[in-house]
Amino acid sequence: MYSVKVFDPTHLPTDEEKNKIIDFLYTHLEQYGDSKEDIGKCLNYALKISESFGGFVLLSSDNGIDTGVVIVNKTGMNGYIPDNILVYIATHGDYRGQGIGKRLMEKALEIAEGDIALHVEPENPARYLYEKYGFTNKYLEMRWKNKQ
Repeated sequence: MYSVKVFDPTHLPTDEEKNKIIDFLYTHLEQYGDSKEDIGKCLNYALKISESFGGFVLLSSDNGIDTGVVIVNKTGMNGYIPDNILVYIATHGDYRGQGIGKRLMEKALEIAEGDIALHVEPENPARYLYEKYGFTNKYLEMRWKNKQ
């Protein structure tokens, strides 16, 4: 049976669930992912475990198997930049093509308050899902990394 759990600062996951979310994203984001440490920081930000504006996490499962995860962080900059940033969305490699990403995206758009931004690499196939929901590429992102 397909289900989606919603975690936020008022409904926190257990430590076991947090570790499952981190491991899931680390595994199923594949070449588009980050370190477990960075995923953990993002998760703690969304849940206000670290100092932050909060956000939410979606965990989908089907018959006891975790099939997808989304993490959205609030930016705290309403009106200046989008209110939220979709940091991670991933589906289980064995369950892709079954509409899980679509259902998770719809749920994220439904419960997010305000606009949502996201970053996607040009060759990432998830880009087409985002475009289906009206995400557009308004800017070229540039970054400077402090070498200290």
